Amino acid sequence: MQNQKEILFATLRHEETSRAPWVPFAGVHAGRLIGASATEMLTNEDTLVKALLEVNKLYKPDGQPVVFDLQLEAEALGCDLLWADYSPPSIKSHPLESTMSVPCYCTLPKKTDGRIKMVLSAMRRMKEQVGETTALYGLICGPFTLASHLRGNDIFMDMYDDEEFVIDLLKYCMECGKRMSSYYIEAGMDVIAVVDPLVSQISVNHFKQFLHDPFSELFHHIRSQGVFSSFFVCGDATRNLAAMCNTSPDSISIDENVDIAAAKEITDQYNIAIGGNIPLTSVMLHGTQQDNMKYVVDMQDQMSTTRNLIVAPGCDMPYAVPFENVIGVAQAVIQREETRKMVADYTSATFDIEIDLPDYANLNKPLVEVFTLDSLTCAACTYMMEAANVAKVHFGEAIDLVEYKFTEKASIARCQKMGVKNLPCIYINGVLKFSSIIPSRDEMQSAIDAVL
Repeated sequence: MQNQKEILFATLRHEETSRAPWVPFAGVHAGRLIGASATEMLTNEDTLVKALLEVNKLYKPDGQPVVFDLQLEAEALGCDLLWADYSPPSIKSHPLESTMSVPCYCTLPKKTDGRIKMVLSAMRRMKEQVGETTALYGLICGPFTLASHLRGNDIFMDMYDDEEFVIDLLKYCMECGKRMSSYYIEAGMDVIAVVDPLVSQISVNHFKQFLHDPFSELFHHIRSQGVFSSFFVCGDATRNLAAMCNTSPDSISIDENVDIAAAKEITDQYNIAIGGNIPLTSVMLHGTQQDNMKYVVDMQDQMSTTRNLIVAPGCDMPYAVPFENVIGVAQAVIQREETRKMVADYTSATFDIEIDLPDYANLNKPLVEVFTLDSLTCAACTYMMEAANVAKVHFGEAIDLVEYKFTEKASIARCQKMGVKNLPCIYINGVLKFSSIIPSRDEMQSAIDAVL
């Protein structure tokens, strides 16, 4: 019989397994298991290790990340962070916002920079304590998201205005990724996940033009060091899935914005494993234990085979996800047949909340509505919201602006009533204008000018 870690390894080698592997992306949520805030967990090594060991004990993972913080490299490279109790830090400043000078390669992160030293030590301790049975993930910030952290929202306009600058900046960020992955592999990580939420926010043409080469080189570097890789994306990345496969990762991880059954048909053509997709808020955060068990059973039942399938949340689990919900997911993976019988007659609950929509046809001024997972925790949502905020500064009181966070039950009900299909997105006067594509400053202003 395959042990826990070997089930995941076999899946990443694209072999048949006795069941799908289970990888809970318990980042800041791990802190809740021991009563620690996100900030405490991400800044104190002992707290981090204690929380991770609790995840390992309670959720019985085949693989687990050591830290889920896409700001780690950005902090080491000079970005200021905004800390929070229940979510990872967010980016507060962009060092390249007012300059288009690519940093010198001598500034690439060192083992002693920022919190990197602490994270590496935690990795070594986790390897020693659970590495025999659990595959450990080292998560690095992908080149495009890191470039966005350094440059800010202007990176999207730069892709039209100064292609060479973007290419050079992405090469620098790719080298940063190679450096970080080497540190993590040396510390014992079995899988390097390149987490790049903003990949879902660009066109296929831009992916091929700017991202194919840096990602391909990064995955080649990881493979050359004898470990597995994962291409982790958030948002509706459907249009870019084939292009992502062509960069040759061992696996791809997606969230609820992507139809995983349809996506698996694409990844199977390239013999690449796929994972993720358990909805973070509507199911994991606000659902019942039975909701979670049924979702996972039904999701696996959509597949003709669990070969090349990894069961996981769509991204970093929200801090407040009930423990019993994650335990329910673990049971649905490990004891699938027994769980299927338990939820055979269960009907998922709905969000029965009365929502009054604005009278869009008779507004006094344009209304910009931004639907996000949470702009403080989701990188793609952060930059979508920033695009709207820049427009608000430009237009001032001539427009109204509101954000609806999918972490709130009322916002989920609003999304259902309006028919919102993908996050993040922007509606203007009740009409969808931008979905999983972050608009440039000019595109956003033109869309508002059209209704003024």
